[in-house]
Order: sequence, then C-alpha cells, then structure tokens
Amino acid sequence: MTKRDYYEVLEVSKSADQAEIKKAYRRMARKCHPDVNKHDTEAEEKFKELNEAYEVLSDPEKRASYDQFGHAAFDKRSGGGYGFDGSGGFETQFGDVFDMFFSDMFGFGGRGTGAQRGGDLSYELTLSFEEAVFGTEKKIKIFRLDHCDACKGSGVEPGTNPSRCSTCGGRGQIQEIKRTIFGSFSSSYTCPTCEGRGEIILTPCHKCRGHGRVRVSQTISVQVPAGIVNGSRLKINGKGEAGIYGGPAGDLYVIIYVKSHKIFERIKNDLFCELPISFTQAVLGSEIDVSTLKGKEKIKIPAGTQAGTLFRIKGEGVPYLQGKGRGDLIVKVNVVIPTKLNSKQKEALIKFAEISGENIKNFSGESVLKKIKSVFE
Repeated sequence: MTKRDYYEVLEVSKSADQAEIKKAYRRMARKCHPDVNKHDTEAEEKFKELNEAYEVLSDPEKRASYDQFGHAAFDKRSGGGYGFDGSGGFETQFGDVFDMFFSDMFGFGGRGTGAQRGGDLSYELTLSFEEAVFGTEKKIKIFRLDHCDACKGSGVEPGTNPSRCSTCGGRGQIQEIKRTIFGSFSSSYTCPTCEGRGEIILTPCHKCRGHGRVRVSQTISVQVPAGIVNGSRLKINGKGEAGIYGGPAGDLYVIIYVKSHKIFERIKNDLFCELPISFTQAVLGSEIDVSTLKGKEKIKIPAGTQAGTLFRIKGEGVPYLQGKGRGDLIVKVNVVIPTKLNSKQKEALIKFAEISGENIKNFSGESVLKKIKSVFE
C-alpha cells in the first residue's frame, strides 16, 4: 500500500511550524479517532497513519530527514536511519543509542497527567499616598477563566459520558520499551490523543465547547496592608485561571503603584516635609502648626533657629509592615527672607544692625560698580 504524504495526512503545508502541526494533529485526532468513527472499518488504519505522520513531523530531526528523503528515510531496507516498530514508536540506529539511553535513564522524556494547574493573573492597582500609608480595602474587577457552570468543568455535555481513550487504554500515558545494546528501557509520555485525561469527549459541552472553562468577569476584594511600598506584589491564592481537568487554580498577583504626595516624601518608614518660617520666627522663636497625614501638630521653633534645621515628630510616619510601631515625621525648616521691605522695616533693621555692630553701609546704597572698583584700588 502506497503511503500518503505526511503533510497531506495532517492537512498542513510544508512550511507549517510546530504549533500548527500540533494543532492540526489534535483536530484530526478527534475527527479520525476509532471511538468516534465506530462504523468506519478503516478508522483504525487512518488513526494509525495520523499518529505516524505526527511522530515524524513533530520531531525536527525526523522531519528534516523526511523532507529530504521522503518515506525512504524510515525504510530500513533502503538504508534509512529510522524505522517504525510494531508499537507505533521508533527504533534508532546505533548512532542514536546513546541519546536514547541517557534520555530514558535520567527522565528527559515528557511525562504528564490530565490535570493541569491554571495560569496566574496580574492586576495593576494604583493607590493614593494616604491609602498606602494607612491601608485600605479595594474592590477590583478581573477577567479570568472559570469552571463552566453547565458541565461543572468536565467539558462533557450534561447527560452524556466521555469514552475511554483507545490509544492509551484510559491510562493517560503511553509506555514504550526500547531495546538497546545496554538492555531494555521503559519510558512513558503523555498520550497525544487524550492529552493525559484517559478519556475522549465525544459530545462536547454546548457552553464551553469541551474546554471545561469559560471567561467570566469577577469582582474581588483586595486587602491592602498599612505601610505597603510602591512596587509591592500582593498574592491572592486561587484567584487566577481555573485549573484544567481537576487541576488547582492559579494565583492572582496585584501589583501596587503609589501616587506621590504634594507635601510629603517617604523614605523607608519616615516621612519628610519642608516648613517655611519667617525671619523673625527663626530669630525670636515661635510655636507653629505642622501638617501631618492625620491632622495638625504643633512644634516649637527655638530662638535663633538656622535654615535647614530638622525637627522630628515621633510616630507620625508610616506603619511597619513587619511588626508594630510607625516611623517618624521629619520637618526641615526653611527661613524665608523678605524680598520687599517698607521704609519702617528697613529703618528697624538698620537700627538692629547698628546695635549689633554690623557695617551695613555697603547694603544701604553704595553701588555694586563702586564696590567692585574698591577691590582693585
């Protein structure tokens, strides 16, 4: 019997990539499976032909040999490097024995089960400065794959039952025994027909089309702890994509972004701000109201306070995430020098300078040009 072209069997072009080949095989496997075509006497042969084509084209090395030599590449009588054995697997010539030996001994071959963990999801949440400091509860809306409520995640149309996979006999895995010069070695891999489930869905669910999951929107409450830092990730267990065929759900990661504040700057658990005070307040001292995130606090400015002096208000900073207590609020005073004075203010300052013994002639009218000339005389 003349063998058909493997690309024709899978109904793909010769330029198809591995993803296309895998997708085509899955589609054709469901279409050609003997359990689905019970009245077709050639169904088993067609399915065997499909598996043979997939085994070649899904392997880059075997595919390259097939593209160059056609079916002769796997005909031992014509000197081909590969041959099909009776179980549908491959035997290799002596040159490939070592690769096969190490693969079987150390478990490099693929092994799988039907149940699969759902994927993780991420969500970006922006908080105000105050929300990050004091903590908050936020409601967020996410879109995720959840179990189909019609089939309860089975993928099977209610009232029907799946059929046992004839390829793996319901085990979900296919076992191969390979004979080498070192002896016989057993290996197993996930059944490509049922993808490890051990069952074939003959009548897919009308709602999820056999996938067992549907995309839904869901509102989730997120508890944001006080003192959270910009760029933090909150993990919410089990709120990612639903698992497949009984597998566990993935997780949801909420990435926190914190807006800046117009007054305060955060450094670790301390808050910093600048406070403008007048010249007279700095000289004579004063008691001034300072804004905090919780309200107003009074601080005493001692007489003679210099610009840039730091004042610390205990416990008015950011709460510690790990443990009790809070950081501090650190206030830096800036002395504001008046730019416009009336005659009485000038007169008072001149008198103050004279009493202090300061020479203020250069500041009371002498021209800048005259002062520069005097430097060089």
